[in-house]
Amino acid sequence: MKIISIQNNFGIPKYKQIISSIEKTIEEGLLKKDEKLPSINKVCLEFSLSRDTVLQAYEELKKRGIIYAILGKGYYVKSTEVKIKQRIFLLFDELNIFKEDLYNSFLEHIGKDVQVDIFFHHFNLQVFQKLINDSNGNYTKYVIMPTNLVGACAIIKTLPVNDVYIVDQTNPELKSFPAVYQNFVKDIYDALLKGKTRLNKYEKLILIFPGFREPLGMKEGFEKFCGEFSFQQETITEFKDRKIGIGEVYIIPNDRDLVSVIEKSKNQNLKLGRDFGIISYNETPLKKVVENGITTISTNFEAMGRIVAEMILKGKKEQIENKCALIIRNSL
Repeated sequence: MKIISIQNNFGIPKYKQIISSIEKTIEEGLLKKDEKLPSINKVCLEFSLSRDTVLQAYEELKKRGIIYAILGKGYYVKSTEVKIKQRIFLLFDELNIFKEDLYNSFLEHIGKDVQVDIFFHHFNLQVFQKLINDSNGNYTKYVIMPTNLVGACAIIKTLPVNDVYIVDQTNPELKSFPAVYQNFVKDIYDALLKGKTRLNKYEKLILIFPGFREPLGMKEGFEKFCGEFSFQQETITEFKDRKIGIGEVYIIPNDRDLVSVIEKSKNQNLKLGRDFGIISYNETPLKKVVENGITTISTNFEAMGRIVAEMILKGKKEQIENKCALIIRNSL
């Protein structure tokens, strides 16, 4: 059985001819799951090819999940689904409604004949490292959400440098990788500046910032705004057991804290938007209607998913700052 065919002066790179030959043999049912491919040395000798050429073809098929390697034994057929041209590894921090919007948008725009596998590290560096180590070499592209994990950059740099894309948060250590990211310092500063006329009616701005999952840029941008415009300010790590003061505005990245603040205001018989204010982070449909509307600072997660998909499809290597906006409602 002839598995690989190579034609000289055909105008198609030799490694691509190897890939096409193997795909065709699998499609015709002549090569089945777990059957062994010719060794790299055998293909090199038969067609007078360099080892690198054959290895490039086999590694491409491996990344697409079509073949797998057993150390010291060779390469074997893993899947007969040869129509899958790309296998993409998505590593998110957690699943929430915002990341779901990003994920669904990415799937919508990445196109057909693409397999997307999604994983979550839950802000745990050990989980982050294991997932990347286990996936290394098995995908054509890697879309990574590193958040603010200390040590994540070194782990990311073990992946194939030309196949990595960063989403949501980036930092100077990752500047060599293409990215679609939020500029948290600029976003919160610009949003508060847009809402300054309304904020002037209040006495104090309070940022609820646990500091574990939240990007440090939020705190930096908040403090920069308050300092430049002489707003009385405070940053707290938790809201628990706190009494809301008249004239306070709470900037709230976490929706659990948002619920706690609203519940506390009802216990104190305070009217939101008159006695105190709220600015929440990240837009959801519910925030349009809760308490007659919650003001939000929010990036466009659907746009983020679309842009990173387009970058992969077009082979672009850019760093793109995702747009953010202040949506003013009755809570301010």
